[in-house]
Amino acid sequence: MKNKQKTKRAIAKRFHVTGSGKIIKNGNTNTSHLALSKQRKTKNHLRKKKQISRADRRRLNRLIAR
Repeated sequence: MKNKQKTKRAIAKRFHVTGSGKIIKNGNTNTSHLALSKQRKTKNHLRKKKQISRADRRRLNRLIAR
């Protein structure tokens, strides 16, 4: 019997999988400090969660061990 691949915990903390199988990135970089120098539009965009491209989805599915 083959061994199951373990989930990469660092990946599991940064991404989550929706019910339909899309991979969503949990957080964004450049949000923790020095926000006064950033434009309002930039901060609004950084608040939103990002969907991972189809090209990266297969690779991340293997690391999440889905």
